[in-house]
Amino acid sequence: MVSVQAVPHAMGSFEPLISAGPALVWTVVLTFVFLECAFILGLFLPGDSMLLTAGIVMASHATGETQVWLLAIGAMVAAIAGNQVGYMVGRRTGHRLIARKNGRYINTRNLSRVAELLQRHGFVAVLIARWIPWVRTLCPMVAGAAGMEHRRYTVASTIGAIIWAPVLLLMGYYAGGFIQRISWLMPIVIGSLVVCLIVGTVIGIRQYRQEMSQPIEDFDLDSASAEADTMPLPGLGRAGHHPGHGYDPRELQTGRGDHMGGFHEHPSRQLYR
Repeated sequence: MVSVQAVPHAMGSFEPLISAGPALVWTVVLTFVFLECAFILGLFLPGDSMLLTAGIVMASHATGETQVWLLAIGAMVAAIAGNQVGYMVGRRTGHRLIARKNGRYINTRNLSRVAELLQRHGFVAVLIARWIPWVRTLCPMVAGAAGMEHRRYTVASTIGAIIWAPVLLLMGYYAGGFIQRISWLMPIVIGSLVVCLIVGTVIGIRQYRQEMSQPIEDFDLDSASAEADTMPLPGLGRAGHHPGHGYDPRELQTGRGDHMGGFHEHPSRQLYR
């Protein structure tokens, strides 16, 4: 039987992960956060679990409290920058996006769901998207392709990033503080989490390659907007239509002063806040 005292020695191979210093953690966190928010590859990378793990690792360092707050700011910046890149990618793509036929994630169904979420909830949808992994990656591109007003998108995505990164990092950090009270447990937890992240990343990259090998299928935002517009909402009849008010979301004009204004360039884009 292996004694409790022998556990740290058995886990000694993970000691470099604990003593590697914040530099490694910073590199991994900022890279993953940016990729997850900017490019399709981010769909297949561990995001939330990576931030939690980073917080736990920081708890094992003497300067962990300072480092975790600085890392939270860095992760915010990486997320905001990634969101801007994703938005511009969608903007350049136009109202036709590329899906993958029979794809698990990049399919017309998921793109339609994100488009409908943006159409119905606009600003709030961008905030919500931050907490849903696959939506977090697709939302910037769909928002850009739909012509969501850049200023409103930037404000919403920035607020989401400011909340998202510190919450997950600090959850991991304070959880790590409790784990550290049991000296032999911290190496096991960190080692296990790091192994899971490495395995998850390898599997994710493999899934990404499989996904991108599927046949290309066009996704037209016009069609998605038309379908969402005719889909009934509880108690309202057609989506966005209030009986007796003669309101049609397609009649929105650029530059309106209300909360629905700010869309341009394409008729379907006027449906998005």
